[in-house]
Amino acid sequence: QVQLVESGGGLVQAGGSLRLSCVVSGNIIRFSTMGWYRQAPGKQRDLVAGITSGGSTNYADSVKGRFTISRENAKNTVYLQMNSLKPEDTAVYYCKGNPGGYWGQGTQVTVSS
Repeated sequence: QVQLVESGGGLVQAGGSLRLSCVVSGNIIRFSTMGWYRQAPGKQRDLVAGITSGGSTNYADSVKGRFTISRENAKNTVYLQMNSLKPEDTAVYYCKGNPGGYWGQGTQVTVSS
């Protein structure tokens, strides 16, 4: 059974940085696309960044220039480097693998002003 486990969340001041990790049990190669999503209280879950097996990336406009997604196949891991964090980045962050729509359990990111 495939599992995705996120880590790296926490409390940080505005302007700070965090790096999230998503470890895939088994072989990450099965996922042609990996993505990071976030969901703030009372809001829908939105795509933050995505990366394909070929390394192509896409970002939500709100995080362009501040966040970087990467994947390290040898470690079955996808990362989200988050810099210049803002209070509006506060949310639970989830990773997702496709095909199959596999989700992790989420990790909380809180940015204080």
